[in-house]
Amino acid sequence: MMESRFKGKVVVVTGGARGIGQAIVQAFLREGAVVHSIDRTPVGGQFHGDISDKGTLERFADYVLGESDRVDYLIHNVPPLMRGIDSCSYEEFALSLNLGALAPFYLTKLLAPHMPAGGCIVNISSTRDRMSQAQTESYAAAKGALSALTHAMAVSFAGKLRVNSVSPGWIDPHAADIKGPDASQQPCGRVGTPADIAAAVLFLCSDEAGFITGENLCVDGGMTRQMIYHGDEGWHYDGRVPKE
Repeated sequence: MMESRFKGKVVVVTGGARGIGQAIVQAFLREGAVVHSIDRTPVGGQFHGDISDKGTLERFADYVLGESDRVDYLIHNVPPLMRGIDSCSYEEFALSLNLGALAPFYLTKLLAPHMPAGGCIVNISSTRDRMSQAQTESYAAAKGALSALTHAMAVSFAGKLRVNSVSPGWIDPHAADIKGPDASQQPCGRVGTPADIAAAVLFLCSDEAGFITGENLCVDGGMTRQMIYHGDEGWHYDGRVPKE
């Protein structure tokens, strides 16, 4: 029965050609859904386009609604640029916010009127919405905006649509069996795969998650819960000197 729990449901996925997006598309297809996806990489059966362009979003929405009479689930997956404050230009930062927050906002605005009560929106955020490495400002800002957009839309669509986000940690897009410290440092003992995120998305869209909205589901193998200080777990701080 689980294999057909989304039979006949209409799903829209952005960034569906590779990695996490591809895994989400395949997971919904396996469970009987009709999937419409968009990606900059031309792949057979997917709408080809750049979601940072307003006209492309409008054409994609028209295409979806021309093919299907409604949208049950909307998954925003396209990642923003990752640039640091030292190298990121004004235009690159603006593009990152466009890809990571403005495009999900506008595509939702276009499609939400065609989503029936009980529908669901899932935003793919990141654990970088709460923690950072140096020189990642454009990505962190866009993912932080998407996480905030999630709870804002959950309130705006209260009573009609549920809106949640998933924050992946380290996900290997090739689903390789990574060994050694990269795996063992993680409380779950391994690096994540796109299938881990797809499973979380399908859960949030399912009836089992019917009492969950406005939530951010962190799927990171426990890394953000792991407290490490100098000397812990063989880790040593080498004294990074702040810039003048």
